Amino acid sequence: MTSFIVIPARLNSTRLPEKLLLAETGKPLIQHTYESAQRATRPKGIIVAADHQSIAEAVQQFGGTVVMTDPEAPSGTDRVAEVALQLSDADIIVNVQGDEPDISAEAIDTVVELLEQNPDAVMSTLGTPIRCKTQLEDPACVKVVFDHQQRAMYFSRSVIPHARNWDERLLEAEPAHFHQHIGLYAYRRDFLLSLTQLPQSEVEKLESLEQLRVLSHGYTILVGIIQEPSIGIDTPEDYEAFVRMQRNR
Repeated sequence: MTSFIVIPARLNSTRLPEKLLLAETGKPLIQHTYESAQRATRPKGIIVAADHQSIAEAVQQFGGTVVMTDPEAPSGTDRVAEVALQLSDADIIVNVQGDEPDISAEAIDTVVELLEQNPDAVMSTLGTPIRCKTQLEDPACVKVVFDHQQRAMYFSRSVIPHARNWDERLLEAEPAHFHQHIGLYAYRRDFLLSLTQLPQSEVEKLESLEQLRVLSHGYTILVGIIQEPSIGIDTPEDYEAFVRMQRNR
């Protein structure tokens, strides 16, 4: 199957203004993400879906491929779908967030392979074990539970599954009881184009989690498990830590 990576890139960001253009490492953040995504072996190519000319110019300066999308698009998914509409030869579209410069090739290849190997699924994503109670209880850390066939059962900001009788040793279990959802998605192209037309479900509105729309309409999301969290850049502190890490490499 032919797959493409699309990186939705929005200029405005609330907690860290214009973060994709920050370049204290010598490269804009969007370039770090692009180059990390290039290490994946399954996808045929990478396209940045930009909402502003300054993003497009930054991508062009490092030789990346960029497409301008509607600046009024309501979400990154809509921006990715706008590009997918132009990729008529694609079977699978991978949505890589522009603010995840350390995304691994393994993570991207895993979501692609899940759809290649499971024709009944329309979408795939990732989870990683949670070993810290503070993280488990943090609403900003989205949790996922899945069945024995790797099909997502639910995503939540709450603790799921909720242990009736808590024991710290539950965090050490193998296989893990608790999993953080990693916001990397692969979609079958035809499904992605229809996804943006599906009405929001009430549970999606309550949790503010777009992936619940897919489950609410009866579709299958496969969950691959990796052993490394993918950490996005959301705050000035996140970016400072990333810069320090880059300088120490």
